[in-house]
Amino acid sequence: MLNKVMLSTESRMRGDMQVRFGGRYGKTYCRKAVRRSVPSLRLGKGGGIIELAAHLYATDHVPYLLERIAEQTPHVHPVSFSFGKQDSFGPSFQQLEIVPLSSPALLSYLQGRGINLELAKRECSEARYTHNGKRYFAIAFPNGSGGFEVRNPYFKGCIAPKEISHIRQSGKARTACYVFEGFMDYLSFLTLR
Repeated sequence: MLNKVMLSTESRMRGDMQVRFGGRYGKTYCRKAVRRSVPSLRLGKGGGIIELAAHLYATDHVPYLLERIAEQTPHVHPVSFSFGKQDSFGPSFQQLEIVPLSSPALLSYLQGRGINLELAKRECSEARYTHNGKRYFAIAFPNGSGGFEVRNPYFKGCIAPKEISHIRQSGKARTACYVFEGFMDYLSFLTLR
């Protein structure tokens, strides 16, 4: 984010360049050429914020470059943190209900991800809960300790206790062990199988 902030404020400060973000700061456009979308200056180089500042200010003097970058960077005040001084928080998931998966929005989300809905209804539930006074719902995948991995299009988290899930394959003894990063990967695997 700092790189993007520096580029944006730098381009405004100098007034002679507008920067388009494309993964490399080599895509730099002159304001007059923006209408044509033709680059007037293309460096073809990558690098970090120091390299960009060195090019823009035509110096390799790092203390000077850091001062220029600091002048253009929004100030973020650090927050003091201590494990010993934490306030005790209530549970994040209040008024929690675990019900069969039926929300049209969640089913649409699963369908958009290519997950078989009957399979998802068999493997998952729906968590309905309140957080900071607002009602939410999410797909809930159970773990072996009574907790859930929860997911909706805007949130990915867990309901404690957190644990990895072990799912034994039914039928004859297996010689393979499948490992998945998350339950959506598991559901995708089952859908494709």
